[in-house]
Amino acid sequence: MKANSSWLAWGLLVMALTFSNLCAAQTQGGESESERWFTIDALNTGLGEPPEEANRVTPRESIRSFLKLTDQEEYEAAAHMLNLSEFSEDEQREQGSELARQLAEVFQRGDWLSVSDLPGREDAVIEDPAGQNPRVGETRRNVEVSSLKADGETYDIRLGRYRVGDQEPVWLIMPISVSYIPALYEQYGPSALESYIPERFQTSFGVLRIWEWIAIPLFVLFIGLVGWGVHRLISLMSKWLPSGVSSIFASQIGMPGALIAMSLVTQMVLDYVVSFSAVATTTFRVLLISILAWGVGTVALRLVDTIMLRLTRRIVGEIDDTKPRDERRLLTSLYALRRVIILITVTGVSIYILGQVQLFETLGLSILASASVLAVLVGVAGQTVLGNILASFQLSFAKPIRIGDLVIFEDEWCYVEGIFYTFIRLRSWDERRLIVPVTYFTSKPFDNLSVKSTKMYRSLTLTLHLSADIGLLRDKFLEFAKEEDSVIEHHKLLCYVTAQTGTAQTVTCYLMTSDPLAGWTAEMNLREKLLAFIRDNHPEWWPREIVVISHNDIARGAQGKSSGEMDSVEVKPSE
Repeated sequence: MKANSSWLAWGLLVMALTFSNLCAAQTQGGESESERWFTIDALNTGLGEPPEEANRVTPRESIRSFLKLTDQEEYEAAAHMLNLSEFSEDEQREQGSELARQLAEVFQRGDWLSVSDLPGREDAVIEDPAGQNPRVGETRRNVEVSSLKADGETYDIRLGRYRVGDQEPVWLIMPISVSYIPALYEQYGPSALESYIPERFQTSFGVLRIWEWIAIPLFVLFIGLVGWGVHRLISLMSKWLPSGVSSIFASQIGMPGALIAMSLVTQMVLDYVVSFSAVATTTFRVLLISILAWGVGTVALRLVDTIMLRLTRRIVGEIDDTKPRDERRLLTSLYALRRVIILITVTGVSIYILGQVQLFETLGLSILASASVLAVLVGVAGQTVLGNILASFQLSFAKPIRIGDLVIFEDEWCYVEGIFYTFIRLRSWDERRLIVPVTYFTSKPFDNLSVKSTKMYRSLTLTLHLSADIGLLRDKFLEFAKEEDSVIEHHKLLCYVTAQTGTAQTVTCYLMTSDPLAGWTAEMNLREKLLAFIRDNHPEWWPREIVVISHNDIARGAQGKSSGEMDSVEVKPSE
């Protein structure tokens, strides 16, 4: 009896769970069905029956049919793609075709509309093969077709899915979007200039109309002449201005100033004179934003360079190691600040351009999905450039070298003229310019002759006969050295015999100089003076070779030559 009761209880529990699941499924199914469309009582009753060409089953086919019908100027049929429920039946008949015509003009001249990007399924389910969208598989009853701006406001054109009774649901332009059409047409509709264009030029030829194929080259030519005129005017201004920093700044902003003027004039012409189709307008808009941002950023960088030039001339002057270390350290910091400003400017301009052209909205999750791959490719392809950039920042802030330092790099005496993003510019003593990659420079040992002090201990060497009077030579060296302005710390002047052979002795003189290049000049001057003193007063001090020959060698040599042809030799009897 107990066993039968337990089996009965288990059966009742299974039936209850099954019944509850069915009820929940029915409830859920009812909710999902109601969320798939908007239920309405009537739809465009003032327009009559829709034509067979009006395919409104999916969002893609609805917009495609609308564009096809308006291209054939069948605006009454195209009005069936609009939800005119906010209008009375009489207003639907009167205004439906006009609203369809205006919306067709907005689509043609506004944002570039890609019909293929619209959902091709009846339920407009969200599809994402990459699996990055958390809403994948979700059905929708309204989708965005386009988003346009007019008078600073943003207006969305959206499609909604509507069902009347038991009829099949259809996709139509939503009533709220229909109410935006007049405002958008005022912004994107044909300009007053187009009313003078003959009708035969208004027909489409490819992606543009016939008159646009003629007008766009003329338009580009006109904008080019404007840019040339602005560039010429700025060049003349740079010549009119007094020579100095202002004229240098004017001479550097000719091209970016011309591009800024071209972009502004183009925008004014597109806003107030003529409006092209969406393909041309979108292309011009992206180019205008990019050119304007690049021009403004370039002018800002030229301004920074001009300010740095003025500070360099006022504070530092000529770039060499004769200036105080604090001034050269300041100039190095200014160069580092310039690179930071460039980095911030490039980043800001890039963000502005991407935000204005709305690449993030169009590419969306595709960019995020490919970001890791792009990062790897950029890292591999640009690791040398990135390494140079990081090394240049390290040099600028750690300051093992500064602008104006005198360094010996690979046996070249050079001044550091500039530390840039990817290279260092060195000025050699003979006015050549060495361009060295930053990473290569930092990977090689170099002598910084200006890191502590510019003074340098130098030496000159003379080879003299063993009979030379070193005391007299030392006195002359001290006398000549004290006459040189670049020789300092006279108590460190030294002159000693540092080597000796069987026939000569080596005399080395040491002197302390104020800086390396002046020390080189002082060393050359002292050598010339000492050599002139020995030549004029003690020529016997010159080193000479002593050849030892025997009498037999003399006799043998005399047999081959006459007495008048005998060589002059110093004879020393051999032992």
